Amino acid sequence: MNKGNPSIKHESINWGRLEKLIRESIPGIPSDPMGITKFFEGYSNHTYLLSFGNWESVLRRPPFGEIPAKAHDIKREYSILSRLQSVYPLAPKPYLYIDDPAIMERHFYLMEKKQGIVINKSIPEIYGSSEQIGPSISKSIINSLVELQQVDYKKVNLMDIGKPEGFLERQVHSWIKRYRLVKTDEMAGVAELEAWLIKNMPTTTDTTIVHNDFKLNNLVLHPNDPGVIKGVLDWEMATIGDPMSDIGAMLTYWGEASDPDIGLSVVTNQPGFFSRREMAERYAQVSGRDITDIEYYVAFSFYKLAIILQQLYYRWKKGETDDARFSKMHIPIANLFDLANLTRRKKIL
Repeated sequence: MNKGNPSIKHESINWGRLEKLIRESIPGIPSDPMGITKFFEGYSNHTYLLSFGNWESVLRRPPFGEIPAKAHDIKREYSILSRLQSVYPLAPKPYLYIDDPAIMERHFYLMEKKQGIVINKSIPEIYGSSEQIGPSISKSIINSLVELQQVDYKKVNLMDIGKPEGFLERQVHSWIKRYRLVKTDEMAGVAELEAWLIKNMPTTTDTTIVHNDFKLNNLVLHPNDPGVIKGVLDWEMATIGDPMSDIGAMLTYWGEASDPDIGLSVVTNQPGFFSRREMAERYAQVSGRDITDIEYYVAFSFYKLAIILQQLYYRWKKGETDDARFSKMHIPIANLFDLANLTRRKKIL
């Protein structure tokens, strides 16, 4: 067993007991000792790669320390994948859900390891230049999102994961309330933006599965052909609601060369990748949906992303964390509010 990683040694996980449970529960596990590798740690659930020779799985668990009561619901995520994977095979197959304090203090689950490459901060050399791979990735991410939205969530018994009636209205008012709770500095244009979001809310005409975090670094790409998507990750926020919210959020993360600092690493600002407008038009073409109100959904998504960062900045400013990454987050937060206002004025798309 890998015990040499200092980021793993101090964590209160009984790896020996976990290995025993895996061998007892999943047939065909090789006799090789269990290897443990912690994936890059973001701001959400923690993930580990568990390997037994050439057999691999991924463990997902909530963060260590105190967390909000309804946050990081691993059981809900496991339940979604259990029903979705058979009709949307890009979702990982779940293996086990476990709530055993003798193993760790939080519940967790194991799922299949989707084999491939996740593009995060840079394009792997094996893929070549952005001009070579940008067009095919741009098309495939739209195709895979539309494929998800075409799943009949009623037939796979996923009605219980969300409340589609009033989805957008609840979202807008909930995020405005959330911002009030973590507000620190006065930001120019925010009050006008919030008033516009309330007044100009589009009518939802269709409901689908909403991933809620459908972006490039949540996709697993084929190692030899980046135009082929092998997996879609991070289903913790999936729900039922307005499908336009997913394309709006995706376009928010789909950075362009002219964007200011928004606190994220992006590769789509390089030559070859479609522009946001081209992505929106591609979505309209493939999905058949009217994108007349696309600026609303993108502006709202910029607003939400600003608040996500504001929550982290609030913790730093209140002295609840000394993480240096958070100390200058007021800069990308202000930029995101600006981008939201530019979008609503139709100056971005």
